[in-house]
Amino acid sequence: MTNVTHSQHITLAELQLTIRDTITERFALPLWVSAEVADVKVNSSGHCYLELVDKGANDGANGVPKAQARGVIWRSHYARVVGLFEAESGQRLERGIKILVKVTLNYHELYGLSLQITDIDPSYTLGDMERRKQEAIAQLQKDGVWDMNREQPMPPLVQRIAVISSSKAAGWQDFRNELFKYGYTFIATLHEAVMQGEGAEQSIISALEVIATQEEQYDAVIIIRGGGSTSDLNCFNSYRLASHVAQFPLPILTGIGHDKDVSVVDMVAHTMLKTPTAVAVWLNDRMATLEAALDNAAIELHSLCTTVTHRISLQLERQSAELRMAAQRLLMSLGLKVENLATQLRESSLLALERESQRLTLFGQMAESRSPEQILKMGFAIARVDGKAITSRSQVAIGDIVTIEVADGTITTKITE
Repeated sequence: MTNVTHSQHITLAELQLTIRDTITERFALPLWVSAEVADVKVNSSGHCYLELVDKGANDGANGVPKAQARGVIWRSHYARVVGLFEAESGQRLERGIKILVKVTLNYHELYGLSLQITDIDPSYTLGDMERRKQEAIAQLQKDGVWDMNREQPMPPLVQRIAVISSSKAAGWQDFRNELFKYGYTFIATLHEAVMQGEGAEQSIISALEVIATQEEQYDAVIIIRGGGSTSDLNCFNSYRLASHVAQFPLPILTGIGHDKDVSVVDMVAHTMLKTPTAVAVWLNDRMATLEAALDNAAIELHSLCTTVTHRISLQLERQSAELRMAAQRLLMSLGLKVENLATQLRESSLLALERESQRLTLFGQMAESRSPEQILKMGFAIARVDGKAITSRSQVAIGDIVTIEVADGTITTKITE
């Protein structure tokens, strides 16, 4: 253990005063210091207190700052310093932004080191924001997702819409008023989200994740917000949010409401429009274009049907005339054939009748030649007993009276033997 005499030590107050004097002597002139705003508060007295951190070139290890200090903008400087910064950068002095501040170092024995801020360079903040934006763009392109959402097919009829916005935002009301202005039927479902400031990035991503689970219910997704400062676009330049938009399974339209700047989310979305009202106009114009296309198609279809009907009618008339002529020719041909057949039938019938007549005459002659009278004339006779012709000896007996018919009369005789 080292022994220290009383004459070798100094008091804490003496140490603090030594540090104060050293800092005052070493940093007598103002310095320009770069840092990130971890917190900012304006109290009732009008003084602005900031918590400044330095996360290093790679934003620190897991977000843990490498250095930290308190800053203050006195009320007498606040309006000028912050007003000029916000006017020139379009960025609010808020958490998460990087700033380059002109400071005077103050060291107090009780409160430690503080930085008295007398100026803020807006170009540094804008440069840092642009750097982050370009880094996000480069990473999205490297990931191969830069064009994915733009390559999603936009349905011809965009009617079922998932809207990501704040229900309290004027942009949401402007969008609704314009959307239903022309009488077209839209189904616009609001998915509530924080659209600016802390938590906006995660809030919008959460809304996208919910919509992704209901993908089949929508034709497209719309992200809208009202106008605001450049700082309000910070979350829309986020690589993480832009990556979700780029890879989303439905086409996304944006109406973020900033005329001067185009965010990374705008760049990767399927269709970028300036304002919520412009999105509603685009949807109505698309519906009107589709309606006009359907009307034109109906007119063309009617014209085509009329033309086809007329052509078919002419074809039917021509075919009917041809059929009548063919039928007449066929009937004429058949009439001639029938007439020929009738003539042939008459001739055949006459021949047949003549042949049959000759046969009948022959048969009559044959029948006449075989009549009893002719046979009797030939010398034959017919013997009868009791009026019956005798064909056998057994029919007569001795004493029977027999009548013999000859050609010129009858002979009566009696059987004696």
